[in-house]
Amino acid sequence: MTDTPTIPVFDGHNDTLLRLHMRGDDDLGVGAFLNGGVGGHIDLAKARAGGLAGGMFAIFTPSPQLGVDYLELMRAATYDVPLPDRLPLGDAQKAVLAMAALLLRIERASDGAVAVCRSGAEIRAAMARGAFATVLHIEGAEAIDADLDALHVLHAAGLRSLGPVWSRPTIFGHGVPFRFPSSPDIGPGLTETGKRLVKACDELRIVFDLSHLNEAGFWDVAKLSTRPLVATHSNAHALTPHARNLTDAQLAAIRETGGLVGLNFATCFLREDGRMRGDTALDVMARHLDHLIDRLGVDHVGFGSDFDGAIVPDALGDAAGLPRLLVHLKAHGYDDATLEKIAWRNWVALLERVWGE
Repeated sequence: MTDTPTIPVFDGHNDTLLRLHMRGDDDLGVGAFLNGGVGGHIDLAKARAGGLAGGMFAIFTPSPQLGVDYLELMRAATYDVPLPDRLPLGDAQKAVLAMAALLLRIERASDGAVAVCRSGAEIRAAMARGAFATVLHIEGAEAIDADLDALHVLHAAGLRSLGPVWSRPTIFGHGVPFRFPSSPDIGPGLTETGKRLVKACDELRIVFDLSHLNEAGFWDVAKLSTRPLVATHSNAHALTPHARNLTDAQLAAIRETGGLVGLNFATCFLREDGRMRGDTALDVMARHLDHLIDRLGVDHVGFGSDFDGAIVPDALGDAAGLPRLLVHLKAHGYDDATLEKIAWRNWVALLERVWGE
C-alpha cells in the first residue's frame, strides 16, 4: 500500500495547550503553534502535513506537587502511579483562564487559519475553507466552583466539552489511577455536586467526557444524563486491562445512547503489557479499533489521540504521521467510507447530536 488516503482527521483529545502554556510566555506559545519548529506532536504545520483538520483542545491544570514522571513509571511491567491531592479552586481557575486565552490568541493571530468552534456548523465551515477547527475542552473540572457559576462563564467563552476529573479527585467525583493491571471499578461514584454538574452540562449541551472517571462515576452519569455518553480518549479493557480503559459493559452503555469513544494513541492503553513504550506496532491500534467497532458499531468510534500528553507509537510519530495510520488501517481492511467515519465524520455528527446543531 503506497497511496496515502486523502482523508481529514478531527481528533477527540490533545494536550497541546498545556505544552504551549508551559513555555511560560503566551507570545511564545502562539508562535510555537502557528510557526512550528519547537517539538511536540501538534502545531499548524504538522497538522497540515498530516491532514489533521481540527480537534478538541484540552485544558489540563498540572499539579505542582506531583513530583513523579508518570510516563516513565508506566514503562514498568506493573505499576500504580501515585496521584496528587485536589487542586485549589483559585490555582485551577488561573491556569484554565490562561490556556483558554492562549487558544483565543492563537485564533486571533492566525489570520483565519485557526477557528475556535462552538457548533457543528462552525466545524464543518472551518474544515470546508481549510481552517484548523478547534473546540475548547477542559480535562479535570477543578476550575469550576460548587455553585457552578464558572461553568456558565466558561460556556459563554466557548467551552463545549468537559471532563469532571483527570485522575486526581475533584469536588465532583473520583478518577481512575494510572494502574496496570487493574479494573476501573475503583472508589465511590459522583458526589452530589457532581450529579448537579451532569445535569447542568446536559442543559447547556456540553459534552460530558467519561475518559478519566472511575466505573462507579461512569454508571452515575449513565443514570443521570439524557445526552449521548462520550469517552473522548479511551480504549478497550478487554484487550488491555488498564484502569483507564473501558469494559465491554461500559461500551455497551455508550452504544445504547448513541455515544462515541475516541481511540487513545497512548501506548500504555494499547499494549497488552500496559507499557508506555514508543516501540509499539500500529497493529495494536487496529486491534483496539476492531474491538471498539464490534462493541459500539462503526458510527460510534473516532480518534482521541492524546497527542502532546503521552508517548504514541514511533511509527506514527506526531500529527504529520496520521496518513501512515490511515494507510495501515486501509491495509488492515477498512474501506474509505469507514475510514472517513472514524477519522472525522463520527466526531462531528456526535458533537451535533450533543450540541443540537
